[in-house]
Amino acid sequence: MDTGRALENDADTLRFAKKVDETLFSLVSGIEILNAVSPLNYKQQKTEFFKRHYSVEPSFVYRESAGNSFQLKRRLFNLPIENIEDPDLQKIYEDVIISYVDKIDQLQTIGSQDFLYNSLRYFGEPTEKDIRNATFILHLPDSEEDEEKMIDAKGIQSIMENFAQKEGYEYNLVIDDNMIANALVSGTSVKINSTANVPEIEAHALAHHELGVHLVTTLNGRKQPLKVLSLGCPVNTMTQEGMAILSEYLAGHLSIKRLKVLALRVLAVESMIKDKSFRHTFTMLKEEYDVDKNMAFTITARVFRGGGFTKDCLYLKGFHEVLNAFEQEKDFLNLLCGKTALMHLPQINRLVEKGIFLPPDLVTPSFLMPSDNDDIRRFITHAIK
Repeated sequence: MDTGRALENDADTLRFAKKVDETLFSLVSGIEILNAVSPLNYKQQKTEFFKRHYSVEPSFVYRESAGNSFQLKRRLFNLPIENIEDPDLQKIYEDVIISYVDKIDQLQTIGSQDFLYNSLRYFGEPTEKDIRNATFILHLPDSEEDEEKMIDAKGIQSIMENFAQKEGYEYNLVIDDNMIANALVSGTSVKINSTANVPEIEAHALAHHELGVHLVTTLNGRKQPLKVLSLGCPVNTMTQEGMAILSEYLAGHLSIKRLKVLALRVLAVESMIKDKSFRHTFTMLKEEYDVDKNMAFTITARVFRGGGFTKDCLYLKGFHEVLNAFEQEKDFLNLLCGKTALMHLPQINRLVEKGIFLPPDLVTPSFLMPSDNDDIRRFITHAIK
């Protein structure tokens, strides 16, 4: 087929895909699992848990899920994606639709016993390899970075503002009083926990993590001719969080303490699945691993939110996979096109070549100019399997 004919076919594919894309976006753009599983009474339950000396299971309350899930799933399956002629693009839409059906099931079961089952189905659970990785990291000696001066929410805000302005990002910084995480990105809003207090190296790591990857992929996704990369490829969490940890590492801000927190999350997920007791998981972290009570509560709350959220077992696994891809894949940076998943990189690369997707406009700074990590840090990160 000549070049002119190929370009014409790609243009036709894009025109038809836009119709499907608009409908899909209108149906699911409001579905956001992280916001939905964020407890409305987190601070109150934390205070009560400590007041009663860890003797009661916290009872978290969540926003109510609206809408008819059956009708929404039927409308998703009725989208005529079989008429999208490009096989790579059709594959992405197929997988995205199926993943949103799974997300709808999660939303409908938040706060119930069924949520854990749906979370396991979507995110999976820790494997034996994940547990070995976590155990290896937890046996590492602490580093001097843990003794650095601490940075509060206002300090984190200042670091993030400087970072975002230097890179020319569109953003809106918000201090939030009811968060579990120290910081997160929602759309172009960067939320910072009002109670955050972290070592200086971690404050800079948060900027590279949240702005350098999560905000960058949001902004790049919005510039695509199709909105599907704003919605996100299936289980893009593992790739997105993997890239965010990679950004911390390449910027020279991935501390041993930070790796240990990621490892503790893996063990907390395993405990949550097996023991199904908030108090048991909290006590395990506090007594077996000598975790400060506030950190132990945060980690435990993260994995018990919604009824059992297994997402936190993906960070180390995602980091391992993305680090390998960064070192081996020629077109690795195309993962920054939007909310992509590593499993779809071959399709995304071909769609960029055809002009159906745009190459990333914004690129994570540390991906372009990596810091020279020391031999010990390189050994540790490459020992994660």
